[in-house]
Amino acid sequence: MIVAIDGPAGAGKSTIARALAEKLGFQLVDTGAMYRAVAYEAAAAGVDLQDAEQVADIARGLRFEFKLEGGENVIYCNTRALNQEIRSAEVSRNASVISAHPAVRRELVDQQRQVGRERSSVLEGRDIGTVVFPDAELKVFITASPAVRARRRVEQMREGGDEVDEAEVLRDIIERDRRDSERDVAPLKKAEDAIGIDSTDVSVEEIVAGLCERVAALR
Repeated sequence: MIVAIDGPAGAGKSTIARALAEKLGFQLVDTGAMYRAVAYEAAAAGVDLQDAEQVADIARGLRFEFKLEGGENVIYCNTRALNQEIRSAEVSRNASVISAHPAVRRELVDQQRQVGRERSSVLEGRDIGTVVFPDAELKVFITASPAVRARRRVEQMREGGDEVDEAEVLRDIIERDRRDSERDVAPLKKAEDAIGIDSTDVSVEEIVAGLCERVAALR
C-alpha cells in the first residue's frame, strides 16, 4: 500500500508522515530529503546548481535508504547518513532551485518509485499524489498558515543548533511556495482525489488517528 502525503514546507507533513508510518509499520520515504541531499552534494562538489545536467549526474550517483533511528527518519546516501547537514535554510533554498530541473526530477522520481515499491510505504513530498504515485491508495494534502509554518521551521532549525531569524524564514517559505507552485514541472498542488487537512489548529495525534482509520478501511 502507498500513502502519499503532500504539502508545502513546514505544514507538518514530516511529523505526521513519521508518526503514521510508525503506527502502520510502513516504510517512511522523505522525498524532500532526497532533493536536499542532492542539493547538498552538488554544492559540496562545486557544481553550478543552475546546470541541470550536472546536478542530475550528482543525483544518478546517489543511492538512497531510509532508517528510523531514535525516532528520527535518517536518510542514507551511498551508506552515509545525512541529517542536520541538509536541514539548513541554504540547503532548503538550493533544493527548491534544483527541484525545478526536469532532468533532476526525472532521476529522483524514478528512485522514489523504486524505493516506495519495496514495501508498504508512506511517502511525503510535494508531488507524490500527482506525479510519483498518482495511483496511491490514499492521498493527503496538508497545509498550515505561513506564520505557523515559519515558527515550526525555526524551532526545528534551532533544535539542530542553527541561529535563525523567524522573519527571514517566513520570507523564504513564502518565496519557496511561489517557486514550487509556479514551476512548469510537477508544481506543488493538491491532487483532485486527495484529502485536504489544515494542521494549523489540529494536533498531530488527531490527524494520525484519522488517517489510520482511513487506511484500515482500505485494507
